Formats: sequence, C-alpha cells, structure tokens
Amino acid sequence: MRVTLLTGGSTPERDVAFAGAAQVVAALRSRGHHVVVVDTVDGPLDATAEARTLVPSVGRAPPDNDALRAMEERELGPRLAELREVVDADVVFLVLHGRLGEGGSLQAVLELADVPYTGSGPLGSALAMDKDVAKRLFRSAGVPTPDWLTWPASPTEIAELGFPLIVKPSKVGSTVGLTIVRGIRQIEEAVEAALHYDDEVLLEQFVPGRELTVGVLGDRALAVGEIVPRNEIFDYECKYTPGMSQEIFPADLPSTLSTRLQDLALAVHRALKLRDFSRVDFRLDAQGGPQCLEVNTLPGLTSTSLLPQSALAVGVDFPALCETLCELALRRAGRRNKVGVAGKY
Repeated sequence: MRVTLLTGGSTPERDVAFAGAAQVVAALRSRGHHVVVVDTVDGPLDATAEARTLVPSVGRAPPDNDALRAMEERELGPRLAELREVVDADVVFLVLHGRLGEGGSLQAVLELADVPYTGSGPLGSALAMDKDVAKRLFRSAGVPTPDWLTWPASPTEIAELGFPLIVKPSKVGSTVGLTIVRGIRQIEEAVEAALHYDDEVLLEQFVPGRELTVGVLGDRALAVGEIVPRNEIFDYECKYTPGMSQEIFPADLPSTLSTRLQDLALAVHRALKLRDFSRVDFRLDAQGGPQCLEVNTLPGLTSTSLLPQSALAVGVDFPALCETLCELALRRAGRRNKVGVAGKY
C-alpha cells in the first residue's frame, strides 16, 4: 500500500505531530507499506530530512509562537492536492494537530481531490475543533459537560460561573494557552495568554476529579483509561515529558461507570458526525459523575499516546491500529481491501 503521511504544520503542536509521524511511519513500514512523508509547511521530505525532522520526542514547551506565525506563510494549503505524493497515494494518513489538520479545511481539500484520507470529514472536524460549538452539541446529545462562557464576559457572569475555572483558546489543543484561574484578578492575564494562540477564548468550570479518557475506533468504544498527572492538570509538560504522568489502561473503575463512559464517548462521536477514530476526555465531578471536557478528532499517535494505549488494552497493537485507520479510509472511499485488519470495527 502506498501511504502519504501529512504532518508538521504551523501550529503550536508541530513537534507533537512530528513525534507521532515518526512512530506511524515506523509502524506502517514494519508491515511492508511504502510511506512518503510530507510536511505541510516544507513539502515532501527526503530520507535525510525525514531522519532530521521526525524526532520521536517532544520538548517541555511548545515551539515559539512568532516562529510558527512566520511558517504560516509557507503552508502549502490547497496546493497539497497538486503534489504527486498526494495524488498517487492509495491513502493519505493525517498526523496533524491544530487548525490545519483538525479544523476541516485540509479534509475539504482532500475531498475535492478525491483522495482517501484517515479520520473525520470537514464538517465533523470543524465542529470538534470549536470547543464552544462542540460543548453545545455535547449538551444537545445529553452528554454532561462543565458550564462555560465565551469571552468577553462580564464580572457578574464570571462570578456566577465560579472559581476555580479554566481559561483556554477555543481552537487549540494540548492545553496550549490554558490557565487555571482562581480569582477575578487573574482573568485578564489568562485571557491574554489564550488570545496569543486564538481569537476566541473559553472560560469553563474547573472539575477537580479523576481524569479519564476513552478512545473510539470505527463504531466501537475502546478501553477507558485514567490519567494521573504530576501537575494539577494534564498539561503540555505532563503530556509530553516522560515520567510526568501515569496512564492506567484499563482504568480501575466500577464496570457500570466504565460502560457509562464508553456510551458517552460514542454519543459524542456520533453527535459531532465523526468517523474512523477519536478520543473523548472526561473528568469526574464531586458526585462521581462524568463531565465531558472535549473530543479529539486527530488524537496523538505515538505508541504511548492515549488512544493507542486504549486500543492496546483491547488487543489492537500500534501497527494494527495504524493499518486499521488506513483500511477504514479505503473502505469509505470504496477502494479494494489493501491491508489486513485486526478485527472488525
């Protein structure tokens, strides 16, 4: 199978994308597939550039935002559909994060080019990327989610929401630009930090309970996992620094709660019209009930990322997971079966 892997990008999660790409490339090549790597900023990578760029580790902080903004001018955008590496691929594998990869625009380009690609389509991607819109859809589907406001908000509205609260960019992942705010005097600084990454900001009730996550593959909810970060929240440092968090799969939970979380994850996946795979994150409130924080349409894909761990806990190893994502894309496009699949999803 000829796979073109799109990665990189000009978002704060550029390094995260490269780390995932390194392991997806290795996994697919270990199964005998031909993989070409394209950075959406710098174009196709030869063997030397690939070895230099696809580093399987991530720094303790995201890349400099000014440098990323300079990269935006070099983004290939719609020109990606003109690349021979994309047009000639059996399937395009997306290992991207942030607006370009998860916001729906790249998916629309690939749809117009009639190229099979992994993950959700333009609509589902756009709905999930906007945290305010996503939370409204959670509520409409009967999925509990913490109360929230969008900025600007009055001091009275903020006081009614209550402290502590989370201030975060609406369309950025990996907790980049996120702050825990404990009083009204901190709001302005926290909003300013979030606006550094996005022009829309969300203020959300902080839920201090256990942090849980559920992967979805095809139409199946995978194992529930628990995240125990060394910091107060599962922030950028805890996500990508070895030893800064403990991830437990499957989580030690009553079976009724695990089933409830899996049902909610599937409800989110369907309500936002997602496809192929996703990862849904929760926290337990003071009464022990799950509150949905957000959904990721292109979750991290290193072998130790949360979705692969969720899959491994039900018997799907990392190479099989990567092949399954390719196969789901090919099936959707009506192409012939090109890879073996570990189970039916």
